[in-house]
Amino acid sequence: MNYIIAALPLVIAAVLDCILGDPYSLPHPIRLIGKLISSLEAFVRRKMSNDLRKGGVFLALTVILISVSVPLVILIALYSVSLWLGAAAEGVMCYYLVAAKCLTYESMKVYRAAEKDDIEGARKAVSMIVGRDTAVLDEEGIIKAAVETVAENTSDGVTAPIMYMSLGGAVLGALYKSVNTMDSMIGYTNEKYADIGRFAAKFDDVLNYFPSRLTAFAMVLTAPLIGLSGRDAYRIWIRDGRKHASPNSAQTEAACAGALGVQLAGDAYYFGELHKKQFIGDRKRPIENEDIRRANKLMYASSALVFAAALSVRCVIVGGILC
Repeated sequence: MNYIIAALPLVIAAVLDCILGDPYSLPHPIRLIGKLISSLEAFVRRKMSNDLRKGGVFLALTVILISVSVPLVILIALYSVSLWLGAAAEGVMCYYLVAAKCLTYESMKVYRAAEKDDIEGARKAVSMIVGRDTAVLDEEGIIKAAVETVAENTSDGVTAPIMYMSLGGAVLGALYKSVNTMDSMIGYTNEKYADIGRFAAKFDDVLNYFPSRLTAFAMVLTAPLIGLSGRDAYRIWIRDGRKHASPNSAQTEAACAGALGVQLAGDAYYFGELHKKQFIGDRKRPIENEDIRRANKLMYASSALVFAAALSVRCVIVGGILC
């Protein structure tokens, strides 16, 4: 019975994400965290403009404290009433921290538009899920951007939250997502964000170090199960897994590029400025629209493996404590 209670939050989260995804009509904790980050950024720029690096530390720690405290207080109260009630509520909280279906939904918008030769529609769809400037992208660039996003966010949006939730439930998952959201909003190296976003970006690098590598390894293991190349996934991961300014972003991109047999990354524009990037993978063939679908299959296969491992860890840790 204790092991069922231990496993319940992760199981509920996975089932709800598969069924519901992220309905835009409902309030979402991550969007609320995003509004909090924006408000605090404006406050820091007004009140701490003389030292934005310290202001960035204040911003990050405040966001983390609030993001962790809210679920912690709620769960303490609910678990004190009933273990089943607490586990069910924690499952709902965990569901909001996983974005597998949302990632598929948004990336497949790009796929469907490109399938209809609607390049402007595909460009608009990809602009919703990438940070780079999309106006300069041709069809191949649009597809590549979508594949890269699925590959990178397999870790950031799916497996990394699952790993942290297996260790510390919704509370540790909320900590991870708050830092990851800050990194996506203010963790840039340009003049505007270099100081205020430095702490959040570095913290995100630390939190994603192991999840990104474990996820890339999961991609290597599961690629053959869906008709992709596990051998090339491993070869490119080892060779190109560090070809990125971030210590983590290229890990899953490299494994995915190898599995698909395509070349990812390369130069890109951000905020009107050209960023020189190394290519990841070997161009065995031109990237094609179907690679978006293949990348999503790899995301689900590798996430399923990580979920199974995380569920086992969760049962051992929490189930053991409850015993």
